[in-house]
Amino acid sequence: MDRVIELTETVRREVADYNNVQAWKARSFFLEDTNQQVYAVIDLPNRDNPLVEKPGIIVLARVIGDRVVIDEDITDRPLYRELMRAGIPREQIVLAYAGEQPPEPKESEA
Repeated sequence: MDRVIELTETVRREVADYNNVQAWKARSFFLEDTNQQVYAVIDLPNRDNPLVEKPGIIVLARVIGDRVVIDEDITDRPLYRELMRAGIPREQIVLAYAGEQPPEPKESEA
């Protein structure tokens, strides 16, 4: 159980760190659902930004069992590398945005 808590806290911390990046004429927000172990940073453009018309997901990750599933990552600093630097083995990281298949959640995790 401690390993899962440590994994979840690591994912939360690393995803939240992407909220520190400030983009031109946009604001980012860290969002989390601790019950479902989903963590994301979204980008909300200012109304006067002609380049971005709508909000978008910058990075989105979730914990399923002992795996980290990264559903979205449009950064130039890939989340999986940051997670590996933080001690999570690559074997526990699923790059769903790159076509890797996430594990099926158990009944209790669904």
